[in-house]
Amino acid sequence: METTATQATMALEQAHTSGVYPKRPVVITRGQGARVWDEEGREYIDATSGQGVALLGHAHSAVARALYEQAQTLITCPEIFYNDRRAQLMSRLTALAPGGLNRVFLCNSGTEAIEGALKFARVATGRKGVVATMRGFHGRTMGALSATWEPKYREPFQPLIPGFSHVPYDNLEAAAGAIGPDTAAVLVEPVQGEGGVRPASPGYLLGLQRLCDERGALLILDEIQTGLGRTGRWFACQHTGVVPDLMALAKGLAGGVPMGAVLMGPRVGELPSMSHGSTFGGNPLSCAAALATLDVLEKERLPQQAAEKGEYLLGRLRRLESEKIREVRGLGLMVALDLRERVTPYLMALMRRGVLALPAGPTVLRLLPPLVITYEEMDRVVAAIAEVLSQEEIGKKDGSERG
Repeated sequence: METTATQATMALEQAHTSGVYPKRPVVITRGQGARVWDEEGREYIDATSGQGVALLGHAHSAVARALYEQAQTLITCPEIFYNDRRAQLMSRLTALAPGGLNRVFLCNSGTEAIEGALKFARVATGRKGVVATMRGFHGRTMGALSATWEPKYREPFQPLIPGFSHVPYDNLEAAAGAIGPDTAAVLVEPVQGEGGVRPASPGYLLGLQRLCDERGALLILDEIQTGLGRTGRWFACQHTGVVPDLMALAKGLAGGVPMGAVLMGPRVGELPSMSHGSTFGGNPLSCAAALATLDVLEKERLPQQAAEKGEYLLGRLRRLESEKIREVRGLGLMVALDLRERVTPYLMALMRRGVLALPAGPTVLRLLPPLVITYEEMDRVVAAIAEVLSQEEIGKKDGSERG
């Protein structure tokens, strides 16, 4: 039997891949807006946006043009030198951020942003302790992993970095009991992502800010998934008026090009020279892509669109009649269906119907579509979900993909 191009590509990658990723049997080769196509020309609505990265959708012309022009000018320039694109991006980010966050450390990913924020908190306070939350996810490098709750990620790599503790999310009483004289920082997501798409209740983040101020700890907000319009505001903390001491950003910051950032407020103080660094952090190519991304987010009012589209999508999903749905929740275009069954068979069934979605734990179906998704595309996603939930045999199939 003749091997297809798709089979050949999958076999080639499988022969050399590390093995750490659960792979779906599809070869994605092209994207435009909220849609992608596989090697055989099949079309999918991408409600993953590359793990929440493609805020502007795929192959956005403004990002492509910025990359093309910058690549012909200057690709790399470390922060031991000044650079025009980097300076413009730092100025732009701090102007958009909550008041007081006026300094930036640029890196390459979300987990690197968390590592930087943890180091900055420790050096700024002279303390070692970090309080994080149960169900929280912050990355897979050793410091970020120490703050991550899920045992399946932590246990193979123990012992991890000492000084980390975990308290229940959205529980101020538990946080108050954990923040002590050796606490350098409290690290929290405004909406837990991999923990099941769980928005904090009103008052929780403000309460954490008050506790940190009173006890000399710094508040670190992980806005890697929630930042830059995803929840319907530029930053999720703006829904409650919280201003953190440190904010970690990444994912969609540069329109799909790898980039992370740590924004810092006045309580962080002056950082010692050479206390941290990144060879590729703030390179002109990524900075040019990020500036183009911010331009589009602003000119097309995509944060506001995320609020409006998210309300529409949540409304459509909440009207679905299925005993398999435990709860529908979310904020902006960060949406989850908590099912009464394991989610992986439904993810695979959706893929067969032309919709790509994510898990967020064993039973949660997570939707993180590009902010440019159309209402017609959202209707197609909801119709596909309704169809797979109506199929009794789907829930009987086992699966092992994790968030």
